[in-house]
This record gives sequence, C-alpha cells and structure tokens, in this order.
Amino acid sequence: MKAITIKQPWATLIAKGYKEYEFRTWKTKYRGDILIHAGKGIDKKAMNRFENLNLEYPNGCIIAKAKITDCIYVDNKFVSEIVPKNSEVYKGLINKDNWNGYGFKIEDVEEIEPIQINGKLSLWDYDYKI
Repeated sequence: MKAITIKQPWATLIAKGYKEYEFRTWKTKYRGDILIHAGKGIDKKAMNRFENLNLEYPNGCIIAKAKITDCIYVDNKFVSEIVPKNSEVYKGLINKDNWNGYGFKIEDVEEIEPIQINGKLSLWDYDYKI
C-alpha cells in the first residue's frame, strides 16, 4: 500500500479529521488507499497553534489509513474556498503569493494502531494488509 510521510501536527490533524488536504509542491496521479505516516519532523510553530486541541502527536509511525481522491492545483480560488471551511487549520498555511503546489484530497480516514517505521520522501510502499 502507498504511504506518505507528514510532519506533526499535520499527520494527526489528518488522522483526527481536522485536515482534509495535504499540500505538496509536486502533483500525483495516484488515487486510492494511502497510509498516513507521522514523520519524525515537527512543525514547532504549528504545534503551538494546535495545543488547545489536547491531541497526542506520535512520531515515526503510521497512524491512519485513508484514500487520496484528488490532486488539486492550489490557486487563489482554491485558497478562498478552503480557508472558510476550516480557518483554524488552513488560514496562513498557504500564502499563494509565494507558494506553488497541490492539495491532495484525503478522505475516508481511519485511525489505526500505530506502526513504528521510518518514513521516506514522496509516496512510498509499505506491506499493509487491510
């Protein structure tokens, strides 16, 4: 199964249903099942921003399975539509003036028992039995 490594707190925010897009500078044609891997990297500024949620943020492990259902070019229209949906998560995350990339639409998220493993760049394969 494909997996994607995401820094904390973003991986947990996806696993808990707060964040429905993962943003990357590259696009993917892949659609289908994906494992969400919480990398060892931490976005410290974002961690402070979400401390009020009182969530646990494991790292170095797969924490959820989901589906990538779309890959959308992030333009001003997309930003203007997504920020009002959840400004706590998306406001300030994308500054369209200096960022060029894509939003991977993540759906059907299901948390799983954490699986300790090192992550990798891009989409990578992990032998996971559904």
